[in-house]
Amino acid sequence: MDAVNRAVVEARDEADALRLWLRLFATANRVEGELSRRLRSEFSMTLPRFDLMAQLAKAPEPIALGELSRRLMVTNGNVTGLVDRLVDDGLVERRVAKEDRRSAVVSLTSAGRALFDTMAKAHRGWVEGLFAGLDDASRAALSTLLKEARTSVEEAT
Repeated sequence: MDAVNRAVVEARDEADALRLWLRLFATANRVEGELSRRLRSEFSMTLPRFDLMAQLAKAPEPIALGELSRRLMVTNGNVTGLVDRLVDDGLVERRVAKEDRRSAVVSLTSAGRALFDTMAKAHRGWVEGLFAGLDDASRAALSTLLKEARTSVEEAT
């Protein structure tokens, strides 16, 4: 392949990668925006608060605030603010950690667990509805491709 053709192929590959990234980003933003809108509308809940409750719901025991920050990929200050509001609403309980009395652990209250279970069921249905235009084979193929893309990005970084 001569230099001109190689340059054309390289430019097309770059454009294809950029177009892929823009489509992924636009789709993720659209889904996130719609889920956020529905959580707020139906449960007066923000997506970050829902995400924090999801982490607590799947944990077998209370979680330290620092661990929540790591799992949610946000700062400790962000987690503290979210936890404060959820504690005020009676959805989360904060306790002193047994192994380190200087730190706190958090868990869902029974009211928080009940609300989260209701929201999670609705959330699952909304996600299924948003992707209802894809048949089972297409969803499976897309899932596989996205897993491969994530692996590619992880290896590149």
